[in-house]
Amino acid sequence: MKYYIVIFGCQMNISDAERIAGVLESANYKKSQNINEADLVVIVACSVRQSAIDRVYGVAEKLNQNQKNILTGCLLESDKKKFGKIFDYILDIKNIKKLPKILTTNCYHILDDRLKCDNSSYLNITPEYKNKLLANVPIMTGCNNFCSYCVVPYTRGKEISRPAKKIVTEIKKLVNNGYKEIWLLGQNVNSYKDCSAESGQIVNFPKLLKMVDSIPGEFKLNFTSSHPKDFSDELIQVMSECKNLSMDLNLPVQSGDDEILKKMNRPYTISQYKNLVKKIRKALPNIRLSTDVIVGFPGETKKQFNNTVKLFKEIKYGVAFINKYSPRQGTAASKMKDNVPWQEKKRREKILIDIANAKNKK
Repeated sequence: MKYYIVIFGCQMNISDAERIAGVLESANYKKSQNINEADLVVIVACSVRQSAIDRVYGVAEKLNQNQKNILTGCLLESDKKKFGKIFDYILDIKNIKKLPKILTTNCYHILDDRLKCDNSSYLNITPEYKNKLLANVPIMTGCNNFCSYCVVPYTRGKEISRPAKKIVTEIKKLVNNGYKEIWLLGQNVNSYKDCSAESGQIVNFPKLLKMVDSIPGEFKLNFTSSHPKDFSDELIQVMSECKNLSMDLNLPVQSGDDEILKKMNRPYTISQYKNLVKKIRKALPNIRLSTDVIVGFPGETKKQFNNTVKLFKEIKYGVAFINKYSPRQGTAASKMKDNVPWQEKKRREKILIDIANAKNKK
């Protein structure tokens, strides 16, 4: 039997797909290089953006009747219901360990909530790494922040951190096997906290970063995604001491206006954000900053958008990931009036892209 995995979304979804591949390989499935030749097609979806969900429909339409198909990933309950009649089975990502059992029965179209989610074993699955030099290593899953535009707390649940010992053991094996780039993944890596350490002491993210950096061997160390509110002085100090740490850092600001940040439920001000950037650049002069921004958030005036423009010109980001706001069902922002026209969102997006590109041309 052959399988094929289609991935939408972020690095966490890529990592999830590697765990799915690990489960299927252990069940004697073989990877297909062509979706049309696969007996099983697994789609790892992303409800964070409507555009990603729309693309799932496009893939589903091309599947033939002889192929078994499963939908999983970062999924809202409302999206699961919409896809209920299209896919043979819709599976919570935390239940992927049960894939082989599901595939050997005819229990398709049953509701996913009949299966008890196993949060502890989900991250312990051995991945089938897609890349032989770069490895995505989840250190946690879930999110407790509830940014008003984001569905992640509803799709992945509350934050759960992996034991530091297991993370370090996994990365040691990767480095010994020749991996040259390690990414520590989490919806908010800064809030990582392992309370199960044998020493009885809590291992927070700075301590974990130091533990991983001290692993023998030559490798580049990266992490994503980080939240400005949890970017501590301790973390900055540890970063400045790390020998393997990449000098690329993503620090999402989302907006350059305090009022919009408050509506987004981002608990920091632009003044606090700029002070944080100043401290990071002082401790790490060679740091290359990137950021995430949403344009056209409900109620965003031209004046408020111009505050984001001013921030861009002042911070001089190396890379900027700019998203045009679109409402996601179930979030607090979806109850707000989406009153910025799509063409205006595109205009604002282009302005920020041009600023970022102009900086990089110098």
